[in-house]
Amino acid sequence: MDQKKAPPSTNRRNFLATAATAGFTTNLFTGNLKGANDKVNVAFIGMGKMGTGNLSYAMKIPGFQPVAVCDVYQPHMEMAQAQARRGGVEVKAIKDFREIIADKSIDAVNISTPDHWHAYITIEACKAGKDVYVEKPACVYVDEGRLMVEAARKYKRVVQGGTMQRSGGYFKKAKEITQSGQLGEITFCHTWQAGLSKKEGWGKPADAEVPAGLDWDLWLGPAQKRPFNYNRFIGNPKNFSSFRYFWDYAGGAMTDWGVHLIDPMHQCLDEVMPKHIVALGSKFYVDDNVETPDTMLATFQYEKFLSSYESRTCNPMPMFEKHGAATAIHGTEATLIVNRSGCWVYPNKDSKVEPQVWEKNPEMSQMNVPHWENFLECIKTREKPTSDIENCVRSSATCILANVAMRSGVKLDWDEKEWTVAQKEARPYLKAKYRSPWKLEV
Repeated sequence: MDQKKAPPSTNRRNFLATAATAGFTTNLFTGNLKGANDKVNVAFIGMGKMGTGNLSYAMKIPGFQPVAVCDVYQPHMEMAQAQARRGGVEVKAIKDFREIIADKSIDAVNISTPDHWHAYITIEACKAGKDVYVEKPACVYVDEGRLMVEAARKYKRVVQGGTMQRSGGYFKKAKEITQSGQLGEITFCHTWQAGLSKKEGWGKPADAEVPAGLDWDLWLGPAQKRPFNYNRFIGNPKNFSSFRYFWDYAGGAMTDWGVHLIDPMHQCLDEVMPKHIVALGSKFYVDDNVETPDTMLATFQYEKFLSSYESRTCNPMPMFEKHGAATAIHGTEATLIVNRSGCWVYPNKDSKVEPQVWEKNPEMSQMNVPHWENFLECIKTREKPTSDIENCVRSSATCILANVAMRSGVKLDWDEKEWTVAQKEARPYLKAKYRSPWKLEV
């Protein structure tokens, strides 16, 4: 089938129709346009590895003017200030993100906080008239995601999701090939990640006193009140933070890596949502104090194809040669595999499709800076960005639903119109329970 001529998915139409009834438009964004020579004042909230990475990418783009860095942990804030200074930029250091939101001189914010803060800060920034670049996953709970889209539309803001692979050359090539029809009829997709963790994993540190320079209550924010534990905070500073393996703040590998693996499939196949979701997983091997599984399998039934997600942290053998983590789209003529290292087309036996390889291409491998460039362009033109918040929410919600299916122990049937699942026993997992005084309001 020529997928370029395929009509928009029913799921997408339904969601947008539902969105319209919620009071926001799906037209191109409107608002104050920046001139070609006007710099966009941008502040960075959350200065861990992702936050400092985003600061470095933005500093490479002349149209952005970093003006502030924000973190509840003083050492992170100081390191971010020093990083900006090395790049020739002086930025204010602010502990409480609410000061950033209230500052009318700031045009845009980057949100690289722990996941449980993404929805709240995004919505508050939209309400304050700021454009937003928010890291993935967009949210921790499905209902947060819908409200994020509603806020972006209601306040006419540009909101770029941190699924930066969409701006990468290999992933654009994958979309081009898939939508050209070269792969033939597509009925199955496969995503996976494989690695080998240490048996002790993140370890079992005891609850402890809050470190100097950390506002632990503000770090927790809308999440439940908990004693400080190093693994709930940053774990091993040499790696990305271990907070993402606690249900209070994130969704484990499924919403960390899984979003990056499932989003390319949505990019190639028009961002559809799955109709049915089943998943199983557990901690079979790693012995530490984090909560999310070390091994997981999830299956998603879309309107016209099935897809699977496989997470192995107890065995590093790749599913295919050279592909330790990737997205595969299987057609009647050929299979396409894409990841950050390249894009490959493997023809089926007797297929007329030729083998194709794109790899080791420095220009095609670029993702982050082009993603920030796209964000800047859309701030000026008010068009939807490459990873518009709806796209990022859909990919995030798909992964969240897999976790919900696993945790509730039921097969889920997605209700696009109501933005929920048919199974009442699973619905509590979809809704955030914010700790007072925090309230998620559009």
